[in-house]
Amino acid sequence: MAELTEANWQKQMRAAKITWHKLTDSELLRSEGQSQKLAGLVQERYAIPRAEADKQVASFFRNYWA
Repeated sequence: MAELTEANWQKQMRAAKITWHKLTDSELLRSEGQSQKLAGLVQERYAIPRAEADKQVASFFRNYWA
């Protein structure tokens, strides 16, 4: 999966917050736009299988790549 640079991630955090409203700003910052970290947070917060979290994150990066 792709990764976003820190500057690009800061810009995309609003979209990520809308997509995964259960994630806090702190969690999103901590993920640093790294797909594996973000997928882990999505999996944990939404209690979904890792494969589903990976799929959601991949879709997010495809749709919001800066």
